[in-house]
Amino acid sequence: MMLTVLFLIALIWFLWKVIVLAVKATWGLAKIGFYVIFFPIVLVGLVVGGLVYIALPLAIIGGIIALVVSK
Repeated sequence: MMLTVLFLIALIWFLWKVIVLAVKATWGLAKIGFYVIFFPIVLVGLVVGGLVYIALPLAIIGGIIALVVSK
């Protein structure tokens, strides 16, 4: 009986750690997907749609953030 309870506690702890790892990995992939895929598509769409006055400041802000984060 005691060994079963100890096993269940260890199993719940292990499953919790796996769930936390999965959430962190998913969040990291979502951020990469947003910055690499979604943001450039939005900027190109704004330029094609004639909204260069919105796309240019967004591109400049994105570039500044990329420079600050890379150092």
